[in-house]
Amino acid sequence: MKIYTLLSILMSSLIWANLHLPAIFTDNMVLQRNSEVVIWGNATPREEITLKADFLDKEYKVITGNDATFRIIIPTGKEGGPYTISLKGYNEVSLKNVMLGEVWLVSGQSNMEMSAAWGIKDGEAEIAKAHHPNIRFFSVPKLSAAFPQNNLFGAWQNCTPETMKNFSAIGYFFAEKLQQELKGVPVGIICSAWGGTPAELWTPGYVFKENPSLFENYKKLSPSEYYPSQLSGAYYAMISPINSYKIKGAFWYQGETNTGNPDGYSTLLSSMISAWRSERGYEFPFYIIQIAPYAEQGDSNVKIKNEQRIASETVPNSGLVITSDLDVVNDIHPKNKKPVGIRMANLILKNVYHINNGLVESPQFTSVDFKGNKATLHFKYAEGLHFKNKESQLFEIAGSDGKFSKAKATIKGKDIIVESKAVPAPAYVRYAWSNTAIPDLFNQSELPASSFTTETEQ
Repeated sequence: MKIYTLLSILMSSLIWANLHLPAIFTDNMVLQRNSEVVIWGNATPREEITLKADFLDKEYKVITGNDATFRIIIPTGKEGGPYTISLKGYNEVSLKNVMLGEVWLVSGQSNMEMSAAWGIKDGEAEIAKAHHPNIRFFSVPKLSAAFPQNNLFGAWQNCTPETMKNFSAIGYFFAEKLQQELKGVPVGIICSAWGGTPAELWTPGYVFKENPSLFENYKKLSPSEYYPSQLSGAYYAMISPINSYKIKGAFWYQGETNTGNPDGYSTLLSSMISAWRSERGYEFPFYIIQIAPYAEQGDSNVKIKNEQRIASETVPNSGLVITSDLDVVNDIHPKNKKPVGIRMANLILKNVYHINNGLVESPQFTSVDFKGNKATLHFKYAEGLHFKNKESQLFEIAGSDGKFSKAKATIKGKDIIVESKAVPAPAYVRYAWSNTAIPDLFNQSELPASSFTTETEQ
């Protein structure tokens, strides 16, 4: 009888305890500061939901819709915490140790997913000192779906040595540098990454209906036992459920799988970025990490790098971090992750937070002029432009026939003059045009120039 009574009480409480939140809302979370954020969830239709928080000066109330969902928009104000947020309907849900700060989404494939536990450079030392209670992590689990989902699994975690060692190393190093420069502002990093996945899996389906050539490229992808081949599957299951969660911006490290068919990658990436922004309803900063050199057949790796360069220069509110100088060329999972996170943080601190730490951009090729037997290449972010070994071995020049020959390169201020006796009438120039090229062109901040070819500029 007692068991029956207990079960009855439990069932009764479950019937009425209908208020619940998606997994992105848990203890320890970070909400974007100085913004309006959405808190959403499910409850019984027509149920009144009341939200209170330590950082709010009033209560917020909403009536649940007939689809059993509710949305409450609240202001967040300046950074701070820890706070408690409570939502009350027929039952009550409390979120504790909530911080207001900066929220960034990081995504891509294995090099973004790669954690200190994978064996990164100086990993053990970095793990040991990863005591940052105001850096918070949320790891999106690997999921795929045929249609947009409205929830996923996971929980926010404080940064400790134990949690840091299994989280995105680049995401962590970025957060550490960002918090340092923002003088202790809490930082939340959401990592939604899946090793091996092509960009087509992270792009909403309607993009391929609008651009059939992208769909034709998708059909050329080979299936794998390590990730799904479902078009848009990762986007629907791993991005769509958190589209209403306010972020400051995002950055992306992906492209290795798309080397199998690199042509059109810049269009795909640009379209993906546009779609992510459209679904969120605002043009948040979206930055790109260029893939590292890797020995492959043909020139597919360097083509992807060039496509990433083009995307970063044509997509508004974007930028590029170059990694080609940081590691060996025979490891598709480079171990030196800390400089990648720091370079990204420096770029974003300058462009998004307007904290000027000097020259944090890599030299960027902008245009070329041809006159006689010479080509003059123009660069920006080129203060202190120099060759690492006094002269470059990586420039090539071609005539209209497209046959490239090694060229002599001479720096003149922020320009580089290129020429070759084998090419009397140059029409094209390219730099570091191989899968394994280690850059030798740097600016005064010792940041490398990207591989490029003027063939794609004309």
